[in-house]
Amino acid sequence: MRSISARQRAGVLSATEPATDTDYRIHVDLARLRSLEAHGQTLHLLPRQPARSVLNGRHGSRLRGRGLDFLELRGYLPSDDIRSIDWRVTARTGEPHVRVFTEERDRPTLLVVDQRMSMFFGTRHAMKSVTAAETAALLSFAVLAQNDRIGGLVVRDDGIDEVRPACSRATLMRLLSHIADANQQLHAEREAPAPTSLDDVLTSVSRLARRDHLIIVLSDFDVIGPRSERLLSSLSRHNDIVLAPVVDPFAEYDLPRDLRLVVTDGDLQATFDTSDDAVRAALESVTAQRHEQLISWQRKFGLSLAPLSTSEPALPQLRRLLGLQRRSLPGQLSSNANTRPGDQHDR
Repeated sequence: MRSISARQRAGVLSATEPATDTDYRIHVDLARLRSLEAHGQTLHLLPRQPARSVLNGRHGSRLRGRGLDFLELRGYLPSDDIRSIDWRVTARTGEPHVRVFTEERDRPTLLVVDQRMSMFFGTRHAMKSVTAAETAALLSFAVLAQNDRIGGLVVRDDGIDEVRPACSRATLMRLLSHIADANQQLHAEREAPAPTSLDDVLTSVSRLARRDHLIIVLSDFDVIGPRSERLLSSLSRHNDIVLAPVVDPFAEYDLPRDLRLVVTDGDLQATFDTSDDAVRAALESVTAQRHEQLISWQRKFGLSLAPLSTSEPALPQLRRLLGLQRRSLPGQLSSNANTRPGDQHDR
């Protein structure tokens, strides 16, 4: 359900009219996503993460990175690292031998980019759909810059667009085109079907990423299905998974106590009055349950959580999350976190 009135009084970004070419807070196009290339190339998703990186925390996944393929066994040379000596062969032959490995060329990264109607909401800097789209573009350019394969799934209310990972600029552009097209279709007056479930999304992910992938899910996790936990458990055994919940401080944590909001799904209409304790408690309960579910998955499966807020641009948030910029993380979701998304970044 989406708001059609009292939007300005609530501080919601106006989205009742098509976005202009320059209003990238509400919609993004392919040109906008391509313009983020230089910034994306400053990010690093390699296995060795800075100590401040969210991927290097207590709950963070150990990124597998590129694997090693055995190349040959040969005699020891003075310049060889003694740690590569094969002691069994050395003992058997009486002469020192070393095992030589070659590093795999790349590691595939799969981005799951949510562009459903539930993401078409924002009150501070941008819509959740825009934050997810720009984050995906920045990460895509970062992955390709380190010569890794990049691919993704763009989630819409009526289906999923799949792009198989490849170390190719053409593949990256195809992914960004799908993201831009899905983002442009979001509109406050649009009639949306039943939203795509996380079950369907993770089923598609399982087909594309069987093992040794870095999977990053950019979503508000609006529709968690009955099989979502089982699918995540299976994926996490052979892949590294980062869940990046995109939140808006107004709707998630800073709901006014004097807001009367009319919402509709195109057929039915309802009024929410946040001064009503029962209504307020119900809204807060939905948010709390969703966050508790993510934290539960983090603990069970060793996933990484990288929360993003609509209250500021994606780039500085990513730099903090990856430990490339000194400042507290934007509301890191964890079992011992005391901050909330948007607390330090509301404008």
